[in-house]
Amino acid sequence: MGAWGTGLYSGDFALDMRSTIRAVARLPYGGDRLLELLCDSEPAAATRPDDPDHTVFWLVVADQFAKRSIDSPRARDMALSIIDQDRDLATFASLGMPPKDLERRRRVLDEIRARLLCPVEPGKPRPTIKQPQPYLFEVGDCHAYPTSDGNPINPYFASLDRIPSWRQDGWGVMVVVERGRAFDFLAWYRYVTVDAPLGAKPAAPPMAPTQRWLLRQPGTVTSLHIKRLQLDLLGSLRIDPERLWTVFPRLLPGTVQAANDISVVGDMEIGPRILPAKIAPPGEAHDRRWRAKLWSFLGLETILAQ
Repeated sequence: MGAWGTGLYSGDFALDMRSTIRAVARLPYGGDRLLELLCDSEPAAATRPDDPDHTVFWLVVADQFAKRSIDSPRARDMALSIIDQDRDLATFASLGMPPKDLERRRRVLDEIRARLLCPVEPGKPRPTIKQPQPYLFEVGDCHAYPTSDGNPINPYFASLDRIPSWRQDGWGVMVVVERGRAFDFLAWYRYVTVDAPLGAKPAAPPMAPTQRWLLRQPGTVTSLHIKRLQLDLLGSLRIDPERLWTVFPRLLPGTVQAANDISVVGDMEIGPRILPAKIAPPGEAHDRRWRAKLWSFLGLETILAQ
């Protein structure tokens, strides 16, 4: 559990859940199926009463469903049971919430309870995605892209001359190593990049065994962003999933990034924008500090099919 307060959406987990529900609500499913997807995305919080986020999970789901006129008796009954049995208050008391704040939390829960007891009224048909988002990258695609002081082009600007202080002085390279669809609909991509800009655009994927590569966070992409990033396909490589997962264990799918539509561009910056202290040396992927650093490895051959 991250930061929390007396309001239902005061905590980090509750805010993340609200964003996830906003994305899930776009899917063309009924309430029961949407609830299944949410439980699959947060299995510990959904199924383990001893998890500190358990009560928040069910309260947020039920509250958001009620506000969106999504009918799910299971979510509603779970939330009402949590409120009536004071389980949410007991959780926050065990975490050290002061009595005055617990009383404020109780008033918040009373408001939620009243809202949940109101019959679900049919609202306007919610806009939904009709088909799964098409994949725009293939696994193994290797792209070069222009950089300025380690920054890629910001695709949220319509043209380069509108980007403050952007002047190309190098080239980055990225390789798509994994892709998937969150909730079977929302496409995401995982990729690696070179650690520092190249002086000239390569004609083919850089295969030097001494080239250091950085594992980046998953993200989403659009056709417009691909065009504005000026990605240049250098070739396609055969990524070996087993070798990738051996080098980088505990890889989580890009569900959060897909649900919140976090673009790949947010993690495409390279040196000198990335301080050396933020990069774990190759071979230290199992270091206990791995979450605070970028994982790295030497040579693309490390993750390619033999």
